[in-house]
Amino acid sequence: MIQIKTQSEIKKMEEGGKILASVLSEVLKNVKEGVTELELDRIAEKLILKKGAVPGFKMVKGYSHALCFSTNDVVVHGVPTNYILKSGDVVGIDCGVFYKGFHTDISQTIKVKSHPFDKLRTRKSKVKSLEIDKFLKTGEKALFEAINQAIIGNRVGDISQAIQKIVEAEGYSMVKSLIGHGVGKDLHEEPEIPGYLEGPIKNTPALKPGMTLAIEVIYNMGESDVVYKNEDGWTISTKDGSISGLFERTVAVTDGKPQILTN
Repeated sequence: MIQIKTQSEIKKMEEGGKILASVLSEVLKNVKEGVTELELDRIAEKLILKKGAVPGFKMVKGYSHALCFSTNDVVVHGVPTNYILKSGDVVGIDCGVFYKGFHTDISQTIKVKSHPFDKLRTRKSKVKSLEIDKFLKTGEKALFEAINQAIIGNRVGDISQAIQKIVEAEGYSMVKSLIGHGVGKDLHEEPEIPGYLEGPIKNTPALKPGMTLAIEVIYNMGESDVVYKNEDGWTISTKDGSISGLFERTVAVTDGKPQILTN
């Protein structure tokens, strides 16, 4: 059943979303060469607690971190490790908070910048860097176009179609086994929000005021197939080893424009 939130409940989610957005912003500032994923995870947890919230992901049974990392070929649910970030790495950071009884969820993918005076970069590496820039811009564009579809009169399928159209037009692939979702009192609620359209839009759930959605763009530079990367039971990566990207915001459907709660 899709949970419809009241205005007061959405206000609480907006407060939690602002905390979450500020935490992610601070963590992203610390993404640089020489930093480990675990160091960034500790920064995030410290900030969340300082701001009076709870790391939402630590409330998931069996998971013990504030962040999930999608580094390079990792697609989702990457457990933070002692991996040291390098120039050119593609790092997706997924984070959630629980505040006043409600979850919010957000993710962003960026590239670890090269040192401006690095004279050892080859033409091949520069071309690859530009390709990654295009890849990441495409995912972010798809996310915000999808958010624009979260209005009364549309359906979940309109969101899905917007994501798929933009991503596949650039030659990238949607990960069809991983999807967005409703969010609120639980981290994962109905409805499911695929990043692709399967069947008629009219057969997908109608968007109604008070719905709160974690809209996600989960896509790969290569093929769409994914596998578990190791034995931790969480980390999912691309089967072909290609780079993956992840962009997400928590959004409320209102009587007017979509309200991004994680701003």
